[in-house]
Amino acid sequence: MNEVTIGIIGLLVVLVLFLTGIELAFAMILIGFLGFGYLISWGAAFNLLAKDFYDVLNSYGFTVIPLFVLMGQVAFNSGIAKRLFDTSYKFIGHIPGGLAMATVAGATAFKSICGSSPATAATFASVAVPEMDRYGYDKRLSTGIVATVGTLGILLPPSVTLIIYGIITDQSIGRLFLAGIFPGLLIALFFVGIIYGWCKINPAVGPKGERSTWGQRIRAIPEVMWVILIFFLVIGGILQGIFTPTEAGSVGTFLVLLLTFIRRDLNIKGYIKSVVESIRTACMVLLLIAGSTVLGHFIAVTKIPMITADWIVGLQMPSWIILFFIAMIYLIGGSFIDDLAFMILATPIFYPAIIKLGYNPMWFGILIGITVMIGVVVPPMAICVFVVKQITKTPFGVVYAGVYPFLISLIVGGILVFIFPGLATWLPGWLMPG
Repeated sequence: MNEVTIGIIGLLVVLVLFLTGIELAFAMILIGFLGFGYLISWGAAFNLLAKDFYDVLNSYGFTVIPLFVLMGQVAFNSGIAKRLFDTSYKFIGHIPGGLAMATVAGATAFKSICGSSPATAATFASVAVPEMDRYGYDKRLSTGIVATVGTLGILLPPSVTLIIYGIITDQSIGRLFLAGIFPGLLIALFFVGIIYGWCKINPAVGPKGERSTWGQRIRAIPEVMWVILIFFLVIGGILQGIFTPTEAGSVGTFLVLLLTFIRRDLNIKGYIKSVVESIRTACMVLLLIAGSTVLGHFIAVTKIPMITADWIVGLQMPSWIILFFIAMIYLIGGSFIDDLAFMILATPIFYPAIIKLGYNPMWFGILIGITVMIGVVVPPMAICVFVVKQITKTPFGVVYAGVYPFLISLIVGGILVFIFPGLATWLPGWLMPG
């Protein structure tokens, strides 16, 4: 067998191993090691395994992942999300569907300090759904928007997904953060439009809440301003070159900890819980990256990425159709494997083809980010739906019935970013040219 055949067999075995219940990271490590040893030598394979693990776990650049994860977990466990929701509710809770719109506004603000989609879904499932239940909201709307709005963290900074994409493709994390802002806010606006239209057609789906006084609204504004200030200090520091993304993670984590300390929102037990959850998540992500690195060296030896790129470029069809099929592969693969894990697995294979087709790698990252957003709420690997179902004890069928209308927003957002690349490239091109 030639190298390409061995590489294809190796990738298929990785997927089979995952379907048997083995963690994808371990499957990638095993097949990468065996494949490299078979093609090169077993001594080289052992050296590769040690070197790749050492390089990943010893990399200063990768410390950005646990830092931003810790920042999100502290915000998650300290009640910041609840206050953001309450502030949004005071301004728009009195209109039809206002509580659901407040969920979108609160979650969008919360995403500026928390890059985890499941954490956001879990937070607002605990905070917003009971409130919507109290006012008689249809369970489809309440659970559907909570499950879907968590996906905004894939685009809005500090997105762990964009951080990993930037590391894999050697793109500026700061520019990727900026690239995700307009598309993320646009999709959030579409969510609000879907809620408005749904409640306009059937007012019983989202009844009005209580109207707050202007005094209550003004007193609630500082809750949002603190979060906005932290966001601009972190992102602004990156843009101005004051600190690197890794240092930005440290600054952001410190500021969130300082805020929770001043407000006495987080006790020792909550802090320990945040640290433990952050370590668990960061270890999972770093292990995935290490596994992808080992597998990637094996795949590089087989020349599959280069051959794939040449084959795709040589296809007699428009490049946008090729890109559409690549996006579908991400979507389908992410439906059976964790979307983040599949992105780590697939990107090194398809990225060379994207470059050869002449597409902007930063724009492609945002497009894939939207594809991942769809993947985390469609079956069978719909992690955000699982989280909402677990917390609210709502049947899967009801949650999915609420999710599907909001998929329109994600699909339209993806189409608009595809047709108008400037939605993703204009802001980083203006603020971080080069």
